[in-house]
Formats: sequence, structure tokens, C-alpha cells
Amino acid sequence: MLSPKRVKFRKQQRGRMRGVATRGNTIAFGQFALQAQECGWITSRQIEASRRAMTRYVKRGGKIWIRIFPDKPVTMRPAETRMGSGKGNPEFWVAVIKPGRILFEMGGEEITEAIAREAMRLAQYKLPVKTKFLALPDSDQELQSAPSSSLPTVPTLET
Repeated sequence: MLSPKRVKFRKQQRGRMRGVATRGNTIAFGQFALQAQECGWITSRQIEASRRAMTRYVKRGGKIWIRIFPDKPVTMRPAETRMGSGKGNPEFWVAVIKPGRILFEMGGEEITEAIAREAMRLAQYKLPVKTKFLALPDSDQELQSAPSSSLPTVPTLET
């Protein structure tokens, strides 16, 4: 599972999850993506479960990019502990997600939109936030549908 190799501080405060994602909100690597629609924490276990579901469905074909990383430690106190005695120990790692953030991307020659949509649907079930499937418009179809004489013609001078 994902976790940082080392961090500057062992424990962090919980923080607020306000606003929308200003970074990581566009498709950068593949043709298909899964975008968060609400804010929340996604644990490293949930990221790994989603990755396994997608990889298993596409039978290890194509390429999958994970665009989030769990770099926030979540602490917990031991059960049946009295009040006081400080903050608990880090138990697991989470990635803070804001609306608009791209979580996973998928691409490759053998990956069609139907395959990608179904793989992302399986990954959605493993995540605690609402998500949406995105697809880049096909550049091949755009080139084929464009008329061949779309370039402006330059008049020639005859002497």
C-alpha cells in the first residue's frame, strides 16, 4: 500500500476540506479518467483496492495512472483510554480529495471506452466519494471528420 518513505512531522492536524481542486483537475496522461465530485479522505487501502479492481478487469492491459497519493497521517488513540495523555499514534495514511480532482487515469491501444468505463465503475465502488467518468475526445475521429480542404488556399500569381 502507498505511504510516504519519510515525513517532516509525524502527526498532522485534521484540517478543512473547502473549495474545489485547482491542481490535478485535468486529464494529463491517459484518454479516460475518474474525477471526484465531492470532498473526502481516501485511504491507502481504498486506493489499492480500486487499483486492483481496474487492473484485474483490463487483464493487465493498457496503462493505469494513480493521480493521488496518501500523504496525511491519521492518528488514533488506543481503545478504552482515559481523557488526556496526548495525541494518539499514526495508524493509517489518507489522501485529501477536493471536488474536481482526477483520481485515476487509463489509456492504451487495447483500452476502449467501454472497457475503461466498466473498469472505472468497479473502482468507484471501492471509494468513499462520488465520482464521474471522463473521456478525452478522440483525435483520430476529429481528423477523419474534418474536411480535407479545410486549409485556406493561397492564390498563385501567373506571369
